[in-house]
Amino acid sequence: MSLHLPLGATAEAFLAENHQCTLTTLRPDGTPHVAPVRFTWDGETGTARVMTTVSRRKARNILARAQSPVAVCQSAGPRWITLEGVATVSTDPARVEEGVRRYTARYWSSPPQFPGLAVVEISVDRVMGLY
Repeated sequence: MSLHLPLGATAEAFLAENHQCTLTTLRPDGTPHVAPVRFTWDGETGTARVMTTVSRRKARNILARAQSPVAVCQSAGPRWITLEGVATVSTDPARVEEGVRRYTARYWSSPPQFPGLAVVEISVDRVMGLY
């Protein structure tokens, strides 16, 4: 099923659960790159956030393609939800700090603090799932 934002209570509850997640980006040649990730969801702004470093393939893919479309997917058995939208990568300290704060709140530990820490911010415009 495809939904429009804002999400209903069932989708929001599923997004608050801790399950396997992937982020799909497009390489410069247009082929998909799928990486396991942890992400946070901000239902008020329709933003999904993934912590990474600027040197990782997923960040480089987004940086190489302005207004890059991406998809983050969470699954648990037969239940799943995919959030699609345009992604940006930021190393702005305030935005990275917000990403770290949300990550820590969801996963009860901070993300690894590697050099070049960045936040991928996905402005979600399409939601599909079975939850």
